[in-house]
Amino acid sequence: MNVVEEIEYASLDIRREFRAGIPEVILGEVKTPSQVVEIASVFLKSEGRAIVTKVSEEHLKAIREAFSEGCELDVNERARLVVVRRRGFEKPSLGRKIGVMTGGTADIAIAEEARVMAEEMGCQVITAYDVGIAGFHRHLQPLRKMLEEGVDAIVVVAGMEGALPSVVASLVDIPVIGVPSPTGYGFGGKGMGALIGMLQSCSPGLCVVNINNGIGAGAFAALIARRVAEALKAVGGGK
Repeated sequence: MNVVEEIEYASLDIRREFRAGIPEVILGEVKTPSQVVEIASVFLKSEGRAIVTKVSEEHLKAIREAFSEGCELDVNERARLVVVRRRGFEKPSLGRKIGVMTGGTADIAIAEEARVMAEEMGCQVITAYDVGIAGFHRHLQPLRKMLEEGVDAIVVVAGMEGALPSVVASLVDIPVIGVPSPTGYGFGGKGMGALIGMLQSCSPGLCVVNINNGIGAGAFAALIARRVAEALKAVGGGK
């Protein structure tokens, strides 16, 4: 069984999802439109799906032209993300849920990356956007809903001082994944203040990914949900 597909400029890990449970993601930002299309074609052939992040208008145009027939395209303009699926491809379904929250509306693009990634890995996702600590009460009701719905993990995206993930982690008994966003300016701007604040958190149960890494956060949350689903299946449990 081939695990790597070699093309002129890339060695493609076409069996990553089978091995690690996480589908390969194509970073469009540093690639030409033709490279993105060629790489996506390989994954469509081998896996039935291609996920492309950080796409430009030129990337999107090339993708639409190349995959207009026999494929379904999900375009998330806020996240600059495209999922191309071969017609008839079925996403996995774990029967589990995660939550995704943001401090502000400026953080939504990163949160949408996390949401899409978790959904592509089989999770249902409950979102709550613009619930940061500047209006401290705003996150309480959405957080209560997530807990009532039985989420297995919560991704929290925040910029500026990055306090929201620590607050959420102090209130729940499930893993929280903090994602620093580059919202902010001056000293500690471009996400550095948020990253440092999250890393220095005194709230146990909080892990932190790098600035802007919505994809990594969504994948991590989905892996947690997958293990919960597998454990419940092993003991014959339900929701």
